[in-house]
Amino acid sequence: MFDIMKQAQQLQSRMQDLQTELESAEVEGRAGGGLVAVTMSGKGEVKKVAIDPSLMKEEEREVLEDLVVAACADAKAKAEALAAEKMKAVTGGLPIPPGLGL
Repeated sequence: MFDIMKQAQQLQSRMQDLQTELESAEVEGRAGGGLVAVTMSGKGEVKKVAIDPSLMKEEEREVLEDLVVAACADAKAKAEALAAEKMKAVTGGLPIPPGLGL
């Protein structure tokens, strides 16, 4: 029983380390062939949006808005994939009980 408790504490410690690592990790989502790029933390926080100057036209506003949304979605998917990959490395592929995940 003591070994199980010790393993649970080690897993909890590794999970906290993983959360810290994901906060500092960055992923980049792109849309429109790279005309819009969004940099996001591994936890899903948008850090930066870069927009190609060619899109800065009033008649392109709706396209630009759609590209920002698409780039955010791309970055979010990459952040989630990064988190899943890191989680798998920490847990050895074992399922995590509810409440212990990210």
